[in-house]
Amino acid sequence: MPITEILESNVAKYGNDVCLVEINPEVTETRRVTWKEYELIEPNPTTHYRREITWNVFNEKANRFANMLLSRGVTKGDKVAILLMNCLEWLPIYFGVLKTGAIAVPLNFRYAADEIDYCLNLAEADVLVFGPEFIGRIEGIADKISKNRLLFFVGDNCPSFAEDYNSLTANCSSVSPDIKITDDDDAAIYFSSGTTGFPKAILHSHTSLMHSCKVEQAHHGQTKDDVFLCIPPLYHTGAKMHWFGSFLVGAKSVLLKGTKPEYIFQAVSQEKCTIVWLLVPWAQDILEAIDSGKLKLEDYELDQWRLMHIGAQPVPPSLITKWKEIFPNHDYDTNYGLSESIGPGAVHLGVENIHKVGAIGKAGYGWKTRIVDENGNDVKQGDVGELILFGPGVMKCYYHDEKATNEVLKDGWLYTGDMAVEDEDGFIMLVDRKKDVIISGGENLYPVEIENFIRNHEAVHDVAVIGLPDSRLGEIAAAIIELKPDMNVSEAEIDEFCQGMPRYKRPRKIIFADIPRNPTGKIEKPKLRKIYCGGSLVEAQNKG
Repeated sequence: MPITEILESNVAKYGNDVCLVEINPEVTETRRVTWKEYELIEPNPTTHYRREITWNVFNEKANRFANMLLSRGVTKGDKVAILLMNCLEWLPIYFGVLKTGAIAVPLNFRYAADEIDYCLNLAEADVLVFGPEFIGRIEGIADKISKNRLLFFVGDNCPSFAEDYNSLTANCSSVSPDIKITDDDDAAIYFSSGTTGFPKAILHSHTSLMHSCKVEQAHHGQTKDDVFLCIPPLYHTGAKMHWFGSFLVGAKSVLLKGTKPEYIFQAVSQEKCTIVWLLVPWAQDILEAIDSGKLKLEDYELDQWRLMHIGAQPVPPSLITKWKEIFPNHDYDTNYGLSESIGPGAVHLGVENIHKVGAIGKAGYGWKTRIVDENGNDVKQGDVGELILFGPGVMKCYYHDEKATNEVLKDGWLYTGDMAVEDEDGFIMLVDRKKDVIISGGENLYPVEIENFIRNHEAVHDVAVIGLPDSRLGEIAAAIIELKPDMNVSEAEIDEFCQGMPRYKRPRKIIFADIPRNPTGKIEKPKLRKIYCGGSLVEAQNKG
């Protein structure tokens, strides 16, 4: 069934229950104060900004937006781009788009103006919905992008080049539009993360979205009583598809703006969160805050927190070992997926397999996996090859890019570009991105393996390994290392620490610097190559 039917079911069963909470710890509420005959509004420093809506209100907002779009000529198959920071409006707008039979097109909130323009054109978007954080970027391209599309603004003080979402939807019907939607209908276009250049447009059907709901709930057992803390951006498949598990059972979720350890623990404590999905840097920050004494567990109510899971990138085993020492009662899981496979869960570890930390796991619910060589033949167990996926969540195509589609979709199998190996128990371990492999003196070096080793050093906060050109060896491994605050270590000390690796794997160059990551936590290696390899950005992107 189309994913919109889940929303109708939740309304029927749990209409008056709170479904979404928005918290911004960096903004305080205002309060009304009477002074003599005057009523003043002043900040209330003791209360953080918090809003909530019920399933009834969620559905009403989705229906009003859907009916407004239909009244403005949007029809089935049109595309509606969404450029919003996480907020209570985000998901009702998304579902409003789906209820019209149109295709939702979430945009990365970090896109510059030229990238926004590029993605709108690539997806052939007919509508752009944007928030106040993007006024400056949209204003610079408004004349160009408004010629053939509608612009709707979500927030106060609507700019002159857009129309006001609030006033337009206020008087629209709150009844669900009568639009026939099937499982095979196109539902959403997501964009690849853009770590290797301008992103590709990834087209998914309602079948894909429904499958992601089932996968997430099957893996993590969400019930109506769970509360999911969502921190990553909703434009990304990872955040939304993990939320889908809660959506499927009508459970409450919390949208947290801010990633500081104390913000996360405040939200878990105050909203009684039971499930938290973290990115590696946030988990590292939490552990370091606990170690330093800045975060004291006794200050928070955490007993109800049952599951911490991580995805979006390889997870250092040392991080999880430390986490379990501090939180022995937490279940832990890791999930693997791509936007091309509707986000997380195509491969997953499973909470019962904590002894296999370091692996990404086995094929997820409804998925099949293989590891193949350059000719598409299965490699022997224990040999490195490319991980490929098959299942109901595989994308339909890269939108209007037949060449790129044919490169990664072969006989229904999605070629991920990730190099992997399967151990004797059938668990899959990521080795590295196919294009990130460093060939040094004829030897294949896998940066993730080297990074995981270096992360064990007590002074290392983050690390990225890239290949640098070398006239004799072709490439050498360089380790860019970001140290923990107030920690100092020399290149010689890192070299000494790396003696624990085979000689050919040891980085030949050590660089102390910050590690750039995108909003989903992935290291932006093209940026590092541009900085340290020299040459143009195009050359760096071709490398990556």
